[in-house]
Amino acid sequence: MTVPDRLSHSWDVSPREAVAIQRELAPRVIRRDDFDAGAIRTVAGVDVGFEDGGRITRAAVAVLDYESLAMTAQAMARRPTTFPYVPGLLSFRELPAVLEALDKLQWPPDILLCDGQGIAHPRRLGIAAHLGLSTGLPAIGVGKSRLIGRHDAVPAGRGEWTPLRDRDEIIGAVLRTRKGVQPIYVSIGHRISLETAVAVVMACTTKYKLPETTRAAHRLASGPD
Repeated sequence: MTVPDRLSHSWDVSPREAVAIQRELAPRVIRRDDFDAGAIRTVAGVDVGFEDGGRITRAAVAVLDYESLAMTAQAMARRPTTFPYVPGLLSFRELPAVLEALDKLQWPPDILLCDGQGIAHPRRLGIAAHLGLSTGLPAIGVGKSRLIGRHDAVPAGRGEWTPLRDRDEIIGAVLRTRKGVQPIYVSIGHRISLETAVAVVMACTTKYKLPETTRAAHRLASGPD
């Protein structure tokens, strides 16, 4: 897979070095639509699981047609887990395998939906933002839980959302994908605005709480081949 402006740095770092890398990279995240949102044809879900007591990282990418949400391609990669579990630094544990899986695709997807946070992160570089910078592709963070920030009550209707804030900064959207179901946390990963990120997530969501991209990638990452 060939991608534009791919960022590269060492993954063999200490947690302290990883924090420094996050702080260096965060200002590079593009928080606006830096692509033609009307020309999206494929969307990819990214998820990670672990085998052998966490010693093997198992990454899955599921590429779906944006209109039909039918799967058009998939890829998986397994790598030895080399970085410890440290909250806020999950990208250093998971992304080497994700990037290897993405490299197995014949064609890059138009946009990535990552199971995790984008800029809704203490240093504004969650796994989706790090992945976007690492690939050069537009990316969205789709989190099942809140890592940081506060928000008001979310309206009850499908597609309604309220801003997620950290101090005076809007860092994401708390989105109700189904009426009567707990919301999810959507944030900018890279090269996309928050409003477009919400619209893409809703376009990928059917009768379930999570978008089909996340569901498809999770099945690959967690289930048998």
